[in-house]
Amino acid sequence: MTVSLPHGPRRGRSRWPLPRVAGPARPARTSRLLAGVVLTASAVLAAGCSGTGAPRSGNTGGAGTFDNTSVADTTSRAAAAPRTTNDLQTDYETVIRNVLPSVVQIETGNSVGSGVVYDGRGHIVTNAHVVGKQRTFVVTIATGEQPLRAELVAGYPAQDLAVIKLTTIPKGLRAATFGTTSKVAVGQIVLAMGSPLGLSGSVTQGIVSAIGRTVSEGEAGGGTGAVIANMVQTSAAINPGNSGGALANLDSEVIGIPTLAATDQQLGNSAAPGIGFAIPVSTVKTIADQIIKYGKVTNSGRAGLGITGRTVLGPDLQPSGVAVVSVTKNGPAARAGIRPGDVIVKLDGTRVPTFASLAEQLASDKPGQKVRVTYVREGSTKVADVTLGKL
Repeated sequence: MTVSLPHGPRRGRSRWPLPRVAGPARPARTSRLLAGVVLTASAVLAAGCSGTGAPRSGNTGGAGTFDNTSVADTTSRAAAAPRTTNDLQTDYETVIRNVLPSVVQIETGNSVGSGVVYDGRGHIVTNAHVVGKQRTFVVTIATGEQPLRAELVAGYPAQDLAVIKLTTIPKGLRAATFGTTSKVAVGQIVLAMGSPLGLSGSVTQGIVSAIGRTVSEGEAGGGTGAVIANMVQTSAAINPGNSGGALANLDSEVIGIPTLAATDQQLGNSAAPGIGFAIPVSTVKTIADQIIKYGKVTNSGRAGLGITGRTVLGPDLQPSGVAVVSVTKNGPAARAGIRPGDVIVKLDGTRVPTFASLAEQLASDKPGQKVRVTYVREGSTKVADVTLGKL
């Protein structure tokens, strides 16, 4: 189905960058390019899930016979019996009733994305690539058909998050309940909610396929170019327009903000089914709380070297390191003696041929942590121990 806005591109084609992904630990050399998603040598396994009926009890007698199982045994077995398909369906319906009213559709010009009501004061959290450079938005909430006006509070492209605020608080506005990242587990059943292709209030289901992914967004198509750590990988279908919506567990808690989905270049950039990524709820709460309180992010919790840089090519015209363009005065790199013109080639012994690969490695580190930086200066290789600062 094609959904269009008048005099504009196809509705639902919100700015939707292509990601590059690494595993939970420091990224190894990549083994496969998947349409902007680079998977590390460790395999990514996705699993389906389905409900099953309760098994029959043990001693079933024939005609005219009786089961000798005691009432106590029967009760114990019933308590231990697996959930049935009807139980799971009821859980799905409950989650949708609880969470979907907090998921909104956001229109920015001719693009459509999603958002989640963060509190009762009208704050809505979404992706920075959804809001783009816009400062005003048209928002449709689940409890009313009348579009509402919202304004940008602040965006934080480095984590691809933004907060907007409704100018008028409608009756019945319901804030979502946000969960805890530490309780997210591989195999957990999840539902993705948003406005894929402009179809508001859509829900897809899947599982948590992996956690701890470090994903690099592309800048093509309106992406922020962000490197985001600890992302949740899910098999729930995520399509253009889902960005900024909700990834919810069966406890009706939002555990992530769907942001990216993989595409397969070998298939002409068509979607790679079952590979999507959501920003973890811990990151969402950290960034949103600061934006709401201060109007900006004052502490990202991310580690930084205190440099600006660019990728340089070697004699074979392949990426070979990160040239330091500038260093922050009294920053981590400057204190360690690194200066403009140096070319960083390794971080803790792992090659960093591109600026993106350097950012990916730093994404798994914390401020105050010490790292060993190998760099080249005027043809000589040098090593410096750097205590990381804040991004």
